Amino acid sequence: MRGPDVPAKALDARALAALAANPGCRRRAILDGAGVDKARLASALGAPSGFGQSQFALTRGNAFEAKVKADGGAELLRLAHTCLDPGAEAPEPAAVPDLTAQGPEGRTARTALALREATRAGGWTLLDHPMLALDVAGSLAFLEPDAVVVHPDGSWSVVEIKSFPMLDGSADPAKVGAAARQAAVYVLALEDVAARLDPAPRVRHRVLLVCPKDFSNLPAGSAVDVRRQRAVTARQLARLTRIEEIADELPEGTCFAPDRGPEELTAAVAAVPAAYAPECLSTCELAFHCRDRARAAGAVTRLGRPLRAELGGLTTVAEVLAAAHGELGDPDDPAVAALRRAAALRAEALQEARGREVTAVCR
Repeated sequence: MRGPDVPAKALDARALAALAANPGCRRRAILDGAGVDKARLASALGAPSGFGQSQFALTRGNAFEAKVKADGGAELLRLAHTCLDPGAEAPEPAAVPDLTAQGPEGRTARTALALREATRAGGWTLLDHPMLALDVAGSLAFLEPDAVVVHPDGSWSVVEIKSFPMLDGSADPAKVGAAARQAAVYVLALEDVAARLDPAPRVRHRVLLVCPKDFSNLPAGSAVDVRRQRAVTARQLARLTRIEEIADELPEGTCFAPDRGPEELTAAVAAVPAAYAPECLSTCELAFHCRDRARAAGAVTRLGRPLRAELGGLTTVAEVLAAAHGELGDPDDPAVAALRRAAALRAEALQEARGREVTAVCR
């Protein structure tokens, strides 16, 4: 579906968190499941998106991560000990196993073996960029967290390293929330690995977030509880329609290769239903294209999910206006009744304003 000679784009934790936040979007589910590069597809459709990190941010983030993991991850393990497990023995020395293997499947197997060995050995172990696998709607996603720490008691913790600052012990709540949702995906994948061991190790739901301290490049750590994000992500991923079911409903020969003509690509994308919302602008490369189509169709989803939920079966702006003017809808429907009440109040206010204008002119 992505084209015969087009390499698959890996599905990472950031994409999975965004997919779980909008499980009703079949378009994103099939494109991510097929490994389609949505940024290239958006450019081919004539609606390129500025979504993604800048090269400067990537370079700064990589430099900070290298600093945190220097000297065998001594500083990272110190933060893990202080923030997550202060009652345990000091992490000196700690094991850092080699996770090199051929391909993502080989790296996933090597990571599972390293986790099993570290759990049995006891002591502190740091897994640098392990590879985890998670089944998502029938498609296997390979995930690479920044690090995973194995504690002396055999429990496992996820480590997220971010380049946004932690000022006076706290960071931007929106950025912390995004990091927590991403870490929750890693926690789910780790739980899959743990479930295959006997006895199953405990996967901690408090993850370690490491950021630069204040305006320096010194690392600071904070424990973030991701139980709520993990529960929401697990529930949303379970609701996703399986990729095979979506693919079976597409026309024969549907292809999203970026070298196809704009008209063919537009038809292929239009064949898959989307669930656009303003939040997509910060999480999906196809957001501009989907927003244009939502505007053209007059869909109320472009005004936000809370409003869409309030309007019930009214899915377009035209239907909402018709219901407000008494031309459509059941009067006993709470949404229709509220719209008509709002329209009546608006008309009353406008009439009163016009009356005041007339009075002022006569004076």
